[in-house]
Amino acid sequence: MREYLLTLCITAAVTYLLTGPVRKFAIVAGAMPEIRARDVHREPTPRLGGIAMFFGLCAGLLVADHLTNLSTVFEKSNEPRALLSGAALIWLIGVLDDKFEIDALIKLGGQMIAAGVMVMQGLTILWLPIPSVGNVALTQWQGTLLTVALVVITINAVNFVDGLDGLAAGMVCIASAAFFLYAYRVWVSYGIEAAAPATLFSAILMGMCLGFLPHNMHPARIFMGDSGSMLIGLVLAAGAISITGQVDPDALKLFAGSEKAAVHQTVPVYIPLLLPLTIIAIPAADLVLAIVRRTWRGQSPFAADRGHLHHRLLEIGHSHSRAVLIMYFWSALIAFGALAYSVNSASMWIVLGVVFLSFIGLVLLLLPRFTPRAPRWAEAFVPPRYRRGGAVAEPAAATPQTATAESEEQPRTPVAAGVSRVNGSTAMGARSRPLDRRKVDTTRT
Repeated sequence: MREYLLTLCITAAVTYLLTGPVRKFAIVAGAMPEIRARDVHREPTPRLGGIAMFFGLCAGLLVADHLTNLSTVFEKSNEPRALLSGAALIWLIGVLDDKFEIDALIKLGGQMIAAGVMVMQGLTILWLPIPSVGNVALTQWQGTLLTVALVVITINAVNFVDGLDGLAAGMVCIASAAFFLYAYRVWVSYGIEAAAPATLFSAILMGMCLGFLPHNMHPARIFMGDSGSMLIGLVLAAGAISITGQVDPDALKLFAGSEKAAVHQTVPVYIPLLLPLTIIAIPAADLVLAIVRRTWRGQSPFAADRGHLHHRLLEIGHSHSRAVLIMYFWSALIAFGALAYSVNSASMWIVLGVVFLSFIGLVLLLLPRFTPRAPRWAEAFVPPRYRRGGAVAEPAAATPQTATAESEEQPRTPVAAGVSRVNGSTAMGARSRPLDRRKVDTTRT
């Protein structure tokens, strides 16, 4: 565990320290596009944050390769090298997209090629455990297609949810934390060394997200861009493929005894084998809803819009930070709920706890729909919007001075990438001109 924590800390430190220089490089390189109609932020913000995250990944793998216990992962398995190869390819495609806005179909092809590179080096699904049937061995083509599909779905699910400051990095960090606990338990408790690569991937992924989050929380100073979102999506998928398609459930020694007892005992095993899908349940649901919504409107499934889950939270009335925290809450509830059920599926307290927390989450989700009113005796201590009388002061009549000032105020327009005197995410166009008192005085009678 100490070596995993050391790897996590080194990855987070390298990512954190490199994000500042990468931000300056993105500004100089012009990787700071103008604000689009679907964007939530109001000021141009540099992208290319995935550069720092990729070097954090490289640092984590390099440190793990020189540690006493984790070095055996590199000696007995080729999966870390497969991950690095696929990550380098998908990262390069993301960097080009952050700078030049490449076509969506080209990105899709690049994602499939990156998944194919990992398959060629051994990171693939070999079999699937099916309840009441056992292990079903997959042919080479079946394993390849299933692996590529899982990688592409996970990458795009994470990419779709990357719409608010700190949202994608935080949700993936929560998912990787739950996945790390499960993979570590499989390795240590059951002594299955095939789970070691997935445990390492989860620890490194947590470090990448934790190192980038301080720069990406609202208001974000830099975005991870497609170079970051596709990268962490691929790492998340690699861990899922490693432990789902490489770890043999028969090695857990739970298929003993009567058929009824075997089915009951293997329930905790099959639930976490679906954990890779549960930890991206919210991004995957957002992905499916987006495809259905756009296809129903006659648009391309890759056409961007403002109908994602985080956009709907903002429309309901949640603030930017509260919408992100609500998404964090549901991600943690699904991921850690599945993890707890895998540990003890017979405990009714776990089910009741998940139900209770789900009710709290629904209340918090719908809270802006209701405007609470304070009792009469407490109206003097609360803001006016919570008072029953709730009268809002009428706006003052417009005076010639204010009318002239409003007519002369210039709209704030974003500065295009590459404009001089641009300093990060606060770069804006020319400020509103100060009020000319001489022109105001001429309106007096």
